[in-house]
Order: sequence, then structure tokens, then C-alpha cells
Amino acid sequence: MDIEISDHGLSLPEEIDIFLREADLRVNQFLENSSRRTTGFVPSDFKTVYHALQAIIDENLASGNLMCEWGSGFGVVASLASMLEFTACGIEVDQALVEASRRLADDFDLPVEFALGSFIPSGAEFLAEEAYVDNNAAYSWLITDAEDGYDELQCSLEDFDVVFAYPWPGEDYLISNLFEKYAAEGALLLTYDYPETMRLRRKVSELP
Repeated sequence: MDIEISDHGLSLPEEIDIFLREADLRVNQFLENSSRRTTGFVPSDFKTVYHALQAIIDENLASGNLMCEWGSGFGVVASLASMLEFTACGIEVDQALVEASRRLADDFDLPVEFALGSFIPSGAEFLAEEAYVDNNAAYSWLITDAEDGYDELQCSLEDFDVVFAYPWPGEDYLISNLFEKYAAEGALLLTYDYPETMRLRRKVSELP
């Protein structure tokens, strides 16, 4: 079920602005200095995502405060969620990005946990394979032999109250199916769709 969220404007609290400036600096340096282009890593508009997370808090939309960022990259969204009092974590398949996200969170004393692995739960690989075939494109980050990221976090997908993802073109079908099949009833799926569009959905039980 889609949920409309309010637009809270462009102003940011000072601590959020300082954090995002530093995060943007590190992301840009990482991309410039990387000897290879990290597959599938494109940052979302963090200010837009922050306002959406703030709206979830202000409008009391989440059933709890446990949040996970899928494909967390630099972990900026999970860190923002932590600054909004979520118990936040991220799952990322690229080790260099996991290390960078941990440094960023540690430097701002944010209690965010980042797991190295796949956000696709064990047993759900067939959904990724279907998305790969349906898109007829080399979306290699959808199919991975990485460890299950939830094992490192010692939890399962159904434990999370809020999940954030930035789907690539053609990937929303996979993200939606994973969430619909494995998330808990009442959980929220927040996605960023370029350019600067947020979509919020809640998992509800099927009508009889």
C-alpha cells in the first residue's frame, strides 16, 4: 500500500548539514580515487531521503524503530536514520564500501552496524535470477555468491520496521518482491527514484 508523506522543505538541522557535507566529500573522493568504478554504486540525494525519514518519524508511520539500508554503499542513509533515533544498520556487498561506511559512522559516533554480504535472503536467489533474465542486462550486483548479510547482523528481514533501497532501472520489481515476500506485515519500504522522488509503501495483508 502506497503512503503519501509530507514535504518538509529544504532546511536541515545543523548537525545533519555538517554530516552530509562530510559524507558528500568522502563519497566524491572515493569515486575519484578508486582504481575501478564500484559496480552499482551511485549515491542517492541524501537531503531528500533525510526529509522522508523525518516525515516517517513526525507522522509516526513506522511500527518500530529498527531500520535497514539495502545496498548501503557509504552508509549515509543508515547513518541519517541513526541520527533520527532509529536503530539502524546496512548491508553492502562491496568490502571497500563497508569499510568506508564504518569509518564515517565511527567518526560521528553513530551506533550503526554494517554487514558485508547480500541483502537478498538465503533461499531468495531465484528472485534475483528472474530479475536478471527479465531485464536482459548485466545487472551483476543482483546475482551474488556473497554471504547472507542478515547472518552477520544476527537477524532476519522480517525483523525490520523500515527498509530503504535505491533501485536501479528495472530493479524495483526485485526490491518490491523481496519486501513483499520476506518483510513483516506492517513494515515500511522507502525507495528513492531518480530524480529526487521518494516512494513509501507499507506491507499489508491480502484482502480476503
